[in-house]
Amino acid sequence: MEELDMDYDCFWKVLEVTWAIFAGRITTYMQIPAIDLTSYEYTLPEEKIAKFPLAKRDASKLLHYKDGQISHLNFSNIPDLLPADTLLVYNDTKVIPARLIFQRETGARIEIFLLQPISPTSVIPEIMLAKHPVIWETMIGNSKKWKDGEILKGLIPFKESSITLFAKLINRETRQVEFSWDNEEVAFVDVVEASGEVPLPPYLNRKPVEEDKSRYQTVYSEKEGAVAAPTAGLHFTSEIFEQLKTKGIKEAQVTLHVSAGTFQPIKASQVTDHPMHSEQIHVDRKTIETIISNLGKIVTVGTTSVRTLESLYWYGVKLLEGKGEELRIEKLFPYEERENLPSAQKSYEAILIYMKEKGLQTIMGTTEIFIFPGYEFKIVKGLITNFHQPGSTLILLIASILGEDWRRVYRDALANDYRFLSYGDSSLLWIE
Repeated sequence: MEELDMDYDCFWKVLEVTWAIFAGRITTYMQIPAIDLTSYEYTLPEEKIAKFPLAKRDASKLLHYKDGQISHLNFSNIPDLLPADTLLVYNDTKVIPARLIFQRETGARIEIFLLQPISPTSVIPEIMLAKHPVIWETMIGNSKKWKDGEILKGLIPFKESSITLFAKLINRETRQVEFSWDNEEVAFVDVVEASGEVPLPPYLNRKPVEEDKSRYQTVYSEKEGAVAAPTAGLHFTSEIFEQLKTKGIKEAQVTLHVSAGTFQPIKASQVTDHPMHSEQIHVDRKTIETIISNLGKIVTVGTTSVRTLESLYWYGVKLLEGKGEELRIEKLFPYEERENLPSAQKSYEAILIYMKEKGLQTIMGTTEIFIFPGYEFKIVKGLITNFHQPGSTLILLIASILGEDWRRVYRDALANDYRFLSYGDSSLLWIE
């Protein structure tokens, strides 16, 4: 009798779940293959990590992968490798000196790393221009030395005078810190620029030097807000851009403010359980129109540009499916079960129509899109990128482009003495 009761209960649970799916209360996903993270590891010797940039940005090596063939060139060859009808899309975010150092009266050093803005707005461009107290989610080094209620302060040389910056820990659990300063004429971005240190990646394992202020920044960086550089763009120079222009290659800009989560290692036993970092996107209407006019010809500079363009495709899908107007792409949204998907053109046109109806010149939102093997690219045909950490979300993205060939590409790069990671060499990978 007990066994029969168990079956009866199971029947009703199955019926309840079935009804929930039918009613749209439970999201179902396509068959996501089990991903063994050890299959995306490789041995990266410490000496292969580029600790400092080269003297010339475009002097780096370039690995070219197309139709399964690998060739080794220099980055200065990039204009010759791109077809004349290419649309090159790059991320114009600008790295802020997000590492703020304070010293207690006892001499203890407290390091505060800016992560995400909280108040008075979570919109990065707006909070950077604030001239009154701001609250950020942070990482705090030596936090045990920072007493509750204690206000840290630091004197900052500014122009021909100085500013005093104050930091107050308002929530230890969520690591929220309020920053204020004693000059209402000065914006937060100016305070940070005057006082902060360059937020070099942790794997460089060194203190920033003066050269990093300019070199850990692309030559086209414009919109402050990133706490990590879109490093694929570090190889470009004004001379390279002139050559691209002469060849007739078109350009478009997107903004994705890179977060520190890009360095977060995957620790989840099931890769899809990894908490993908959320990053802010800002894209103007002209860029949306340019993308529509150049579909099938788009090469992105960096994984951040890939994440942006592919996220925008899924935002168009969201609009067409009537799933809300907010630009917010959850990490597994692309893997939800659907009978039919719109074309890239139809999806982007849905965004354009929405922007025109709302009178918007810029679309803003967030993405935590997770691109791993099995993902089908909708917009991007080629990618310029550096060489990434083993077992990382970015290696999974590269493997989604190259398939099993990612191993051959990385093995070849190591054998040919390529420099790896943020200050390392480059590659141009074509999506077949």
